[in-house]
Amino acid sequence: MTDATAPASSDRLRQITVTISEVLCVLGTLVGVGVFGTRVEESSGGRLAADATLIAPAVGAFSIWSVIYLGLAAYTVWQWLPGRAVDPRLRSVGWLAAVSMLLNAGWLLVTQQGWLVISVVVMLALLATLGELVRRLVVTPASASAGLAERVIVDGTFGLYLGWVCVATCANIAATLVANGVSATGGFAVTATVVVLVVVALVGWFLAGRLAGQPALALGIVWGLAWVAIGRLTDQPASTTVGITAAVVAIVVAGVFARQWRAGASQPA
Repeated sequence: MTDATAPASSDRLRQITVTISEVLCVLGTLVGVGVFGTRVEESSGGRLAADATLIAPAVGAFSIWSVIYLGLAAYTVWQWLPGRAVDPRLRSVGWLAAVSMLLNAGWLLVTQQGWLVISVVVMLALLATLGELVRRLVVTPASASAGLAERVIVDGTFGLYLGWVCVATCANIAATLVANGVSATGGFAVTATVVVLVVVALVGWFLAGRLAGQPALALGIVWGLAWVAIGRLTDQPASTTVGITAAVVAIVVAGVFARQWRAGASQPA
């Protein structure tokens, strides 16, 4: 009896923890959008606004959070469905999903206080958590019984989440540097931003090789880069160089993922 009940108790604890984490994530989001606190773009002295740095995505980019939050809510429900509690795949990522939700809420609360350096630490922890989570999803593909639903709700949500956070981390670090005296514009800022975008391209190439089965990951990265390009070409601070570079990197990342996806699909099962 003890051997049988221990796993069941652990599964139930994981499900409850994910659910509580989702509730806290929602509460953190309400703070971040200004329902209970200051909107993110107005917090930290406006350092996180869409026009604060050269690598900040334009305002429209942040609509991706609606999709991510909807996906997290769907995932929370999905993990309670019959048979999902003992699914090895969901078991492997459940705790990491909960941590990602708590880190997301934590980041929003930290930025409310203007603690940008700490916000970078939290963002990096979120990036590492999501990277490991998505890696585990690739290692253990969705079962045939889960089908398209799990690939959309689980793989789609966390892949998109990770892709966006890859770009958001760069913007977060840039905002922190500017808050600590680094110029937001000028020759050095443009050069540094272009270098960072090249690094994003290399990261995209690396992730395409390791996580090619996650198209939502590519979508998240490309979405963020596209809105960086739009911001620099149509809004302030304007930079044609940064805008074009961001657009080129977005195309490169999309192309690399597409090539890896086709290569994987062409291999015999």
